[in-house]
Amino acid sequence: MSSQTPQKQVRRRRVFYIPGYDPIHPRRYRELYRSEGAAQAKISGYELDLKSKSGQGPYGWLVTSMQDGVTTETDIEALVWSDIVRQSMSNSIPATYLQLARTAWIYVVSGALWRLMRLRKGPVIAALYPVGMLLLQLVLAALAGWALASLVTLAEPWLPGVALRAVGLMAGLGVAVLILRWFRARDGKLFAYYLMHDYAYSAQSGGANPPELEVRMAEFGDLIAGALAGEVDEVLVVGHSSGAHLGVSVLADLIRAGRVPADGPALGFLSLGQVVPMVSFLPEAHRLRADLHYLCTREELAWVDVSAPGDGCAFALCDPVTVSGVAAEGKRWPLVFSAAFTQTLSPDRWAELRWRFFRLHFQYLCAFDQPGDYDYFRITAGPLTLAERYENRAPSKSRIDVAVSKYTSMAPA
Repeated sequence: MSSQTPQKQVRRRRVFYIPGYDPIHPRRYRELYRSEGAAQAKISGYELDLKSKSGQGPYGWLVTSMQDGVTTETDIEALVWSDIVRQSMSNSIPATYLQLARTAWIYVVSGALWRLMRLRKGPVIAALYPVGMLLLQLVLAALAGWALASLVTLAEPWLPGVALRAVGLMAGLGVAVLILRWFRARDGKLFAYYLMHDYAYSAQSGGANPPELEVRMAEFGDLIAGALAGEVDEVLVVGHSSGAHLGVSVLADLIRAGRVPADGPALGFLSLGQVVPMVSFLPEAHRLRADLHYLCTREELAWVDVSAPGDGCAFALCDPVTVSGVAAEGKRWPLVFSAAFTQTLSPDRWAELRWRFFRLHFQYLCAFDQPGDYDYFRITAGPLTLAERYENRAPSKSRIDVAVSKYTSMAPA
């Protein structure tokens, strides 16, 4: 699969990590890397040491690893857009329900929902989950409010009719609001509000990136360009979940602008648990579709897309370029294969995680107790470039690589 000339062993690497829609600062990913990396190193028999960065500059951490007799130093930096996410999630309860109606309308009327259903069932169910859960919460709150208002009518002998109805209405509304607030306070376990805000963020502009996010992406692109001009052996961009489609656009911009030197470090792009169709299937996602079309033929990089059918929040094994209907002649990327959770996790571990859907969506960043050829810590801290590591890897036979999207335009009409 390699599009690059053979590389010397990777002694120095720069990794640029793009998280998905997450309101928590990327320090959570540093701690995840620390704990899961230590676990994977113990299982796989290599050394991995992490330390924090000091001083000003982008948020990140430093990793030193001894694998296969080679010591590799890795500098990891993360795109920080958690503040943008938090701001987009600051809606009131009524505003969230209005957002629900607007988002559902966009996906249904555009036809995107029906097209997505032809791919994997898991992510479509995940997309419908917050709608169903929020509506259930509203129904329960309304029923409780109606029940209390009905009880108030028992006070009819002591209150005149008009006053009675007013008191009943106020009491019913009050208990309904309290129940809705109770549900929202527990969204850390239910994820209904979180997922609703996630889908709405992309849908609000029909698949186009909001301006504030484009600014952040351009700044991150400048950092990657600087690394490509530096003295390292590999520059690796990692995009997880919705961070995958951001990575596509950032890299497409860099290559178009001629900011990837021919004699520079090897350039790799690792997309994990991607949800590209949720955006690329929307009518205004012209930029993303154009970037997918452009990136899929480029020789400047190696692009590997890893997912797993066990991850119900990702469009597992769906080639993001082809299903979006923008595969170009001479397409070479991405290489799509499965992390195969049912094989790379022991039966006991799989039984423990199987129904923890949100946790499984992050498994790509975690340790496997029966690791196969996918190991996040070998990829990001080991002595091989992404291209060399998967040079002879065949794509998964069960991948979906047929055009499905209704919208394939790559520029506004």
